[in-house]
Amino acid sequence: MQRYLVAFFLFFLATARRSIFFRRRARFLTLSLPWLCPIGVNTRPSSAGSKAISSLHLKFRFQSHSAASAARPLIGVVAALLVLAATVATLVWFLRRPAPLVSTIPEKSIAVLPFENRSEDKANAYFSDGIQNEILTRLSKIADLKVISRTSTQHYQSAPTNLPEIANQLGVAHILEGSVQKSGDVVRVNVQLIKAATDSHLWADTFDRKLTDIFSVETDVAKAIADQLRAKLTGREKIEIAAVSTRNPEAYDAFLHALTIRHRPGLERAEKVRDFCGRAVELDSNYAEAWALLAMVEAEFYYDTDHTRTQLTRARAAAETALRLAPESADAHAAMGIFFYYCLQDFDRALTELNVAREHAPNDANASLFIAWVKRRQGKLDESIDLQHQAAALDPLNEDIWRNLGISYRGSRQFDQARATFDRALTIAPNDPGIIALKAETFLAEGDLDAAARLLEGLEATPNDIVYATSVYARQLELLLYRRQFDQALAKIATDVPRAKNLSPFVIALIDGFTGSLHAAKEDLARARPFFLQAQRQLRALREQGNAGFFLHAEALVEVDARLGDREALERDDFALLGATAKDYWQSPRSQEFVARAYAIKSDADQALPLLNHLLTSNYDTAITPALLRLDPVWDPLRNDPRFQKLCEEKKP
Repeated sequence: MQRYLVAFFLFFLATARRSIFFRRRARFLTLSLPWLCPIGVNTRPSSAGSKAISSLHLKFRFQSHSAASAARPLIGVVAALLVLAATVATLVWFLRRPAPLVSTIPEKSIAVLPFENRSEDKANAYFSDGIQNEILTRLSKIADLKVISRTSTQHYQSAPTNLPEIANQLGVAHILEGSVQKSGDVVRVNVQLIKAATDSHLWADTFDRKLTDIFSVETDVAKAIADQLRAKLTGREKIEIAAVSTRNPEAYDAFLHALTIRHRPGLERAEKVRDFCGRAVELDSNYAEAWALLAMVEAEFYYDTDHTRTQLTRARAAAETALRLAPESADAHAAMGIFFYYCLQDFDRALTELNVAREHAPNDANASLFIAWVKRRQGKLDESIDLQHQAAALDPLNEDIWRNLGISYRGSRQFDQARATFDRALTIAPNDPGIIALKAETFLAEGDLDAAARLLEGLEATPNDIVYATSVYARQLELLLYRRQFDQALAKIATDVPRAKNLSPFVIALIDGFTGSLHAAKEDLARARPFFLQAQRQLRALREQGNAGFFLHAEALVEVDARLGDREALERDDFALLGATAKDYWQSPRSQEFVARAYAIKSDADQALPLLNHLLTSNYDTAITPALLRLDPVWDPLRNDPRFQKLCEEKKP
């Protein structure tokens, strides 16, 4: 149960902070309490793992994947050790500094800083933000430029005084500043292009337009920048940056509202984006851009909170409409790719659509990031990591990219690299409790409980704050569990849960399951059973309602089934779980771990051990380690088995 809390955190974190071409993704609670949280990557199962799974369910076939082991050179002299230490120190320093990811800044590179809102009505700030975003969108289609994403430029104010420093942090040679003044249906846009190294103005202009002609400003600015930076535009790029999505000012206004809030964290953001996009397409049913953004958020809702046929139909209809209206649009292809990714888990078709999107918008960091996630789920983790680095080069101050990259390194058990990457994220979002919790988990995975405790100490968290606090809370409970301080963990839950407000039924079910696990670890089965029964009822009800992700419910249920001694339900639920995740090589190993845990609870070593043997060489977000096998009480029924004892041994370099 404990790893489920952790898993839940990572899933929800990915949910609540995500932006579908919004800000992106981690995964729910991850406690090594499988109950409280999963994180998220995986590779194809090895042949041994395939046999283990086949022994449970012959109907499912898994492709084999042999893990390559990196050769480690022997260092025999002190000088070599010093060189290695210096190299590692340099690498860590480089990762932690908020500087460009390339040694040479390309001349044809630009960052568009937030536009100043000069309207008398300060509520028009969304409009200036939207104009900035639309100019960025047009520039992102020019392959001969390097264009920094809005998520990174939003860290700065309009017209800052330290342009050379900002340009260096973003890895660009030029900065575009601007202001927007809106009065009634008239808009004035001022822009100036600045060479950052000398802080000199290369070009400036003022545009006065009616709202119905605002697209011409965005196009003219993009063309002028391309001319000034001597960027070559293809015929297709000229057409795409001049495209007019709507002639309806009210529809455009609603869409700009959606653009402004889509990068904000939290599920309320998704609700508002859906509302504004819905308003835009209601006013102009041919507004392809609005349909595309609506499709992305509908797919997000389906994956995260509304796993129903009705929601699936909404997401599909919006994506198909966007693509029908604008078959050459990067956004439309991205929307269709996201639909295949989140709603159908059809990763091959998702990759096809997302590659088209990146071809049409080569500077869109989100396109590279989504392709990276698809590759990760296809078991191509090295390719995924490379693509995440490419995304970071275009969006260097997006902590979510670094967070996900750290999770990828964690999933491949590259713990030092993972921690350095999380440190990089912390330079952007200092003291972010979610990132600190992820870093702490890397120490737990290596068995260094004291190092994890130092990170978690003093962090205040209750189960109420799902996005951040639950991750910390799950790790804190996990630490107590691994130290076998069961009474302290129970006391913490008893104190914290009554103070929490608005806990979802899913979180309550997870807490019930984990509480039962703590009593079971104390061998107090009489107290444990009511908690397991309540958790089982809640999880089954939620699964039937389709109110949240199927995988999370199924993973939690297999452990509850085992705790209650319900072998028939266990076999039914693990059969469904493994079948549902079989094609997802980042999710599948985590599902297999939950099945292994369930059979360990049942003292069924013959079912659990082959799975564990395979999982120790599989890549996934919370990849199991020998240290976790030694620490987690869930494996206690297997401890006297020599085969299990061998798995607990650390591999020598």
